[in-house]
Amino acid sequence: MNSSSVLEVHPQHRRIKSRTLREFWRDRYLLLMLIPAVVYLIIFNYIPMYGVVIAFQNYQVGDKFISFDGNTEWVAFDNFLRFFNSMFFARVMKNTMFLSFLTIICGFWVPIVFALLLNEVRSKYYKKTLQTLSYLPYFISSVIIVGIVVNFLSSSDGIINNMIEFLGGQRVQFLNEPRYFRAVYIIMIVWQTFGWSSILYMAAMSGIDTEQYEAATIDGGNRFQQAIYITLPGIMPTIILMLLMEIGRILTVDSERILLLYNPAIYETADVIGTYTYRTGLIDSRYSYASAIGLFSTVVNFTLLTISNKMARKAGSGLW
Repeated sequence: MNSSSVLEVHPQHRRIKSRTLREFWRDRYLLLMLIPAVVYLIIFNYIPMYGVVIAFQNYQVGDKFISFDGNTEWVAFDNFLRFFNSMFFARVMKNTMFLSFLTIICGFWVPIVFALLLNEVRSKYYKKTLQTLSYLPYFISSVIIVGIVVNFLSSSDGIINNMIEFLGGQRVQFLNEPRYFRAVYIIMIVWQTFGWSSILYMAAMSGIDTEQYEAATIDGGNRFQQAIYITLPGIMPTIILMLLMEIGRILTVDSERILLLYNPAIYETADVIGTYTYRTGLIDSRYSYASAIGLFSTVVNFTLLTISNKMARKAGSGLW
């Protein structure tokens, strides 16, 4: 490249730089609002990654994560092998995968259908009322939600068992029978989250060109046909992205709600990777072992997300 071409490039770079600075200055208040979220991610999501090294150590409380004096006891993949050979490995993997797939199969389509139905409501008053009522459970603490479920399903004075007894049936131990746990968990999760999850689909629907609906009406298409052939394809990229996110959490079920619901009587179906990690790490103080389990689930989740993203890109959509 000669000197004249270099001189021609530099003004362009200066224009790009000045335009970028102007855009930063224009959006300075939005960027300031973003700072707390970035700080939160750095402190609670990125800095703790340094501690993942204890998954390859025999770590004890008070030890340094990395010691240059030779006192760190490295055990390579022993903690991972111990988990794979554990008598609990098959159970927690089966329960975790089963609950994740049940959540996707039984719950993924609910916010989509709800958003499609809500989009057909013409009265703004009823639409906003329905939206507000559907969002409310999401903002209630999980502890309160689980408390409501426990009270409803109580074998002594729960409203569900009272109705069963009133109809001539026998009271059921919903919270102490392993076979009922999955149904209770899935219903609770879907009820609490479907309204909030529908927001993304409603936002995607608002971006669909209204001229398509007008053209369909002129051609004689009814509202059901418009929903199937215009609205649903219009939000399909959002559906694919949300499905990818769900696949990326296959081994990360909601352990918080499970911990609040379960007891030793239902470990058979309720014990998942998250709860097993909690027991071994925080209760039994086996920090290296628990870190290895957490790292294993993260690697599996990331691998599944990468594979599913490549498949989605072939269909014209993807996370990256």
